[in-house]
Amino acid sequence: MIRASRGDTVTVRYTGRLADGTVFDSSPEERPLSFILGKGEVIPGFDEGVTDMYSGEKKTFTIPPDKAYGTHDAAYVEEVPREMFPEDLPLIVGHQLEVTNENDDKLLVMVVGVTDDSVVLDGNHPLAGKELTFEVELLKVHKLPPESKEGPLAAFTPPDRK
Repeated sequence: MIRASRGDTVTVRYTGRLADGTVFDSSPEERPLSFILGKGEVIPGFDEGVTDMYSGEKKTFTIPPDKAYGTHDAAYVEEVPREMFPEDLPLIVGHQLEVTNENDDKLLVMVVGVTDDSVVLDGNHPLAGKELTFEVELLKVHKLPPESKEGPLAAFTPPDRK
């Protein structure tokens, strides 16, 4: 069996659950997830959970918010006057909206409250503040030659120039 380490390309099958058991994500049976360990392609806690697993191994691990999508930040929750939205726009709690901020950046926000006068929007990631539990099966580990992990010239030693 091959052990997964930083710089390896790994392929996993996974199911992600919230603390109450609700499934929030999973890899399709026919399309498992592949990523490079240590390259920041997945949340840090998932990367750490898969590191040191062996090909064929199954494992369950829980990731705290600070190693997932961060803590819920009240600064990203804002109450906006209802009149700022088109009258025909359905504002439904739990739905996401794309909004543009004062810098013309487009952001996804969640509608978390609606009254006749205002709308409460939350710009946090929907999984912010949540502990995430993953059931993971490591299907494959692809090791690169040692010199490839740090780049093509990592093993190059220039000749002494005298």
